[in-house]
Amino acid sequence: MLRPYLLLIVLEGRGKRRPYTGFTMKDFTHKIIIILLILWGVVLLSTAEASRIKELAKLEGVRSNQLIGYGLVVGLNGTGDSASTRFTIQSLVNMMERLGVTVNPDTVKVDNVAAVIVTADLPPFARAGNTIDVSVSSVGDADNLAGGTLLMTPLKAADGKYYAVAQGSLVVGSLAFGGKAAKVQKNHPTAGRIPDGALVEREVPFVFGEGKELNYRLKESDFTTVSRMSEAVNQHFGGTPAHSLDAGLMQVVLPEAYQDRVVEFVAELEHLTVIPDTLARIVVNEKTGTIVMGEGVRISTVAVSHGNLNLIISEQSNVSQPNAFSDGETVVTPETDIGVVEEAGNLVVLEQGVSIGEVASALNAIGATPRDLIAIFQSIKAAGALYADLVVL
Repeated sequence: MLRPYLLLIVLEGRGKRRPYTGFTMKDFTHKIIIILLILWGVVLLSTAEASRIKELAKLEGVRSNQLIGYGLVVGLNGTGDSASTRFTIQSLVNMMERLGVTVNPDTVKVDNVAAVIVTADLPPFARAGNTIDVSVSSVGDADNLAGGTLLMTPLKAADGKYYAVAQGSLVVGSLAFGGKAAKVQKNHPTAGRIPDGALVEREVPFVFGEGKELNYRLKESDFTTVSRMSEAVNQHFGGTPAHSLDAGLMQVVLPEAYQDRVVEFVAELEHLTVIPDTLARIVVNEKTGTIVMGEGVRISTVAVSHGNLNLIISEQSNVSQPNAFSDGETVVTPETDIGVVEEAGNLVVLEQGVSIGEVASALNAIGATPRDLIAIFQSIKAAGALYADLVVL
């Protein structure tokens, strides 16, 4: 349609009369706008499900390390551990002795002190002098850690070496108060956090980019996803630097142009987008009645009927009393009323290959509750008509 229009413009410029074709400049503009919108929609649909490699895989060796330590929280307003928590008393006495104060353990009261466990995650590439957040949790019978201050607590990793030291005021974010007969509590008062509460003292030995190969491990192993990742890397950088070793590992050989720019290469690679392939899965939680269905869930032709049987039993007693000043006796006659209400079962036929939206609409049409849907999906799976994994939590 573009060429005839341009031809008409040329003829009109030469002084010839433009024939009437019913196609105006306004129509041409509208059609161009519609075409652009369609193309834009296609681009959005093609990238809507795409994810960056950064979200799909992790670079091998770049990981955090867990830290743990035992410490004391002081400054509590009578909400600390009781005298029956012996390890709190022992810890307090040992600390006081290290500070040059000799005390008698039998005379120590720990109402304002609580023994806690301190945990933290040491992020990758953390250097000495950096600060990290820590979590503090009570291990005794303390009632509330609000207003407390954590004393210097060394944090060690699984190798037994200390990598950070934590200290500071707790942020509990809860409240608990009351008297002897009633108590009001909001959130969890025996656990809190200290933002930037730990100072990194030791670095984890790791040299980034030492070799010529980078290994990316997928968070969810899948042959199709790792194959698409390798293809995207090869198309972007040229050649075949990426190879899929198995369903969960992609190995990338550092190109010659990036030998001295490993960080730039990783940053450019991790921003490549890939459409991941997911398993058809239905996850149900019988405790909460939660149901989550993946997009690829399909079923074969099956008929589903839903109906409930309600049994109502009521007990009552009829009392017959004698007249006043008579010698009669009170007679009690029990009566039981039993009612049975059975809802009509609606039979719905689900055709083969229907999508998740059609499955949800059909099951909602028969008035199935979330807990009923769990039983229905289990029955469809038992009938061999469900093409998806059914995970029951």
